Amino acid sequence: MCLISPFSPQDFIFQQTMLRVKDPKKSLDFYTRVLGMTLLQKFDFPTMKFSLYFLGYEDKNDIPKDKAERTPWTFSRKATLELTHNWGTENDDSQSYHNGNSDPRGFGHIGIAVPDVYKACKRFEELGVKFVKKPDDGKMKGLAFVQDPDGYWIEILNPNHMATIFASSKEGFFSAK
Repeated sequence: MCLISPFSPQDFIFQQTMLRVKDPKKSLDFYTRVLGMTLLQKFDFPTMKFSLYFLGYEDKNDIPKDKAERTPWTFSRKATLELTHNWGTENDDSQSYHNGNSDPRGFGHIGIAVPDVYKACKRFEELGVKFVKKPDDGKMKGLAFVQDPDGYWIEILNPNHMATIFASSKEGFFSAK
């Protein structure tokens, strides 16, 4: 007989996705200036020679100033991005990270919801962002993929348009299989 614990996952949240980054200056610039995220908190681990940067879509004025309050606040935010930087990688020309989209495939991408994909992509073009897919490329129109400085893919989507994309697909995304 299998007993189910009275502890329930009803209060669980998806809290973070971690990406390893080569150069935190380039990555922080991309995620804050280009994608509009806010740096929520930075942690340095000198003995282990790495730093963690937590970003999210939060109002800067809501971030607690006191570090004792800020840490649990940061770790209670939904869907944050954790950038991990191993010190010295920014100076190593041979260092790179696998983005999961070439063999062997694995991790694919993160997604950012925007009010207007075309306007967002126009801005990205003006900022020199590298595109994997522009909104009108390929079969799935109205969504895009860009790359961050380490080559990780970021899907740019409009939540309202996604239903149109899936409904028009002949792949049966809405079938009850």
